[in-house]
Amino acid sequence: MTRVLVVDDEPQILRALRINLAARHYEVAVAPDGASALRQAADWHPDLVVLDLGLPDLDGVEVIQGLRGWTKVPIIVLSGRTDSTDKVDALDAGADDYVTKPFGIDELLARIRAVTRRMNQHEEEPATVRLGDHVIDLAGKTISGGVRLTPTEWHFLEILLRNPGKLISQRHLLTEVWGTGYLKETHYLRQYMAQLRRKLERDPAHPVHLLTEPGMGYRFQPS
Repeated sequence: MTRVLVVDDEPQILRALRINLAARHYEVAVAPDGASALRQAADWHPDLVVLDLGLPDLDGVEVIQGLRGWTKVPIIVLSGRTDSTDKVDALDAGADDYVTKPFGIDELLARIRAVTRRMNQHEEEPATVRLGDHVIDLAGKTISGGVRLTPTEWHFLEILLRNPGKLISQRHLLTEVWGTGYLKETHYLRQYMAQLRRKLERDPAHPVHLLTEPGMGYRFQPS
């Protein structure tokens, strides 16, 4: 049974998430502040953390940093902060996804399922990935249908494909693909994402697999 630690200072949210997650056969623990969350995580070793940023003692980003000091447990931020800076800070600190309050329980559950699938598949790197009409061989760097990519396009795409469903921050992509000297060149991301959509999406103007999360980053959404 997947163990989920929910961290939030709003009792109503803790109660609602405990009930909804337990009803779907998750094992749930709750924490009302950052310090107790870090203790719970160390003692209980959850498989997933759902974390609010606006906690009464520690900022949620500090909790993410504390967790990342010793664990790779997936972290989904659930926060009322809508400023892109807050979102980017959380992702750069090590969060795996970001859901804004008020939220729909179905959306949150979908994000939890996506993270759980990645967690279960983590041991085995996929050899091939399907993206719409195309089958992509990650090892051989080939794409069905004769689609050809430049080395930079491959690097960009591979990061997304190896993290299905995960929100990858702009900073991470720029650092990994171009280097730390290019952190302000977000237009590179827009340009290369547009090129990948033209080559891989059925309707590049309305992508369903290579998605933009405004102000935060990009996501590969499997079928």
